[in-house]
Amino acid sequence: MNGGLSCDGDSVALTAATQPSIEEILLGGLPGLPEVAMHWPLLDFQSGPERGPDDFVEWWRRADRGELDPFILVVEGSVPDESTKSEGYWTGFGTDPDTGQPVTANEWLDRLAPKAMAVLAVGTCAAYGGIHAMAGNPTGAMGVPDYLGWDWKSKAGIPIVCVPGCPVQPDNLSETILYLLYHAAGTAPAIALDESLRPRWLFSATVHEGCDRAGYYEQDDYAREHGSAKCLVKLGCWGQVVRCNVAKRGWINGVGGCPNVGGICIGCTMPGFPDQFMPFMDDAAAGDVPSATTTVRGTTIRILREIAAKPPDEKHPGRRRGAPPDTVPPTEQP
Repeated sequence: MNGGLSCDGDSVALTAATQPSIEEILLGGLPGLPEVAMHWPLLDFQSGPERGPDDFVEWWRRADRGELDPFILVVEGSVPDESTKSEGYWTGFGTDPDTGQPVTANEWLDRLAPKAMAVLAVGTCAAYGGIHAMAGNPTGAMGVPDYLGWDWKSKAGIPIVCVPGCPVQPDNLSETILYLLYHAAGTAPAIALDESLRPRWLFSATVHEGCDRAGYYEQDDYAREHGSAKCLVKLGCWGQVVRCNVAKRGWINGVGGCPNVGGICIGCTMPGFPDQFMPFMDDAAAGDVPSATTTVRGTTIRILREIAAKPPDEKHPGRRRGAPPDTVPPTEQP
């Protein structure tokens, strides 16, 4: 479901997955997989108009009626607070056949989450609110865990599974889908998640720990301008505290990844992104972490990691259902 506040970047990313590819999952190209039907706007032949041939939204209505069981509800995009306005709506995914009015992403979550085997929040917007949940936004946007509750569990006893990224790393998403399908088939144990509901095996290490530039960091040898092969921390890289495997896994087929191609890590897989990791492209963003000795530097990094790992609701008390949204003072005009 990509009816939330989203750019559809996570759906686009999934088309680039190779380990496994979405085609391998759908065509049964991997041993032990149950038969799978995916209903997804970017890859579904049954994607006709409402009340017409192959009505796409009818699959959501069937799930609501209990005709699809088991199913995994995949959510892309942040969830707005529809109570922040007197009329209108922030999101819509199909229309109600009885009223002709749009059905909001919130309503679909309310209807389908209790009936799903698992709920998968894809991308940082769905996981933690992302760009749309920046301070001062008018929508009161939040992640799926903020909306349903961080302790929420599906009828199968599975917590919300978050695979963050802006957009998500393609193989991280397809691998998580594969794991949940094997769990549904009874051939994999319950998925192991960290305190931010991310799969542990994908998000247990920091960008820095998998970065090819880490050796320069240990030698206090930092890039002073873009285009250098040295450590990017002086240019604002947050890789020392951000949990993400893109430096080691690459982007597509092991190629690419932010620091591998000269881009700083801006923390897009973390709760609190982007507010807690701004300003970008600024020495102050790194907190002048590099110091004269490795011992002091390592201790500083460990402290920063503990701060970054705080539960998301402690960082953003305004990001939850019914809470007033975070606000920022108006910018002064020159």
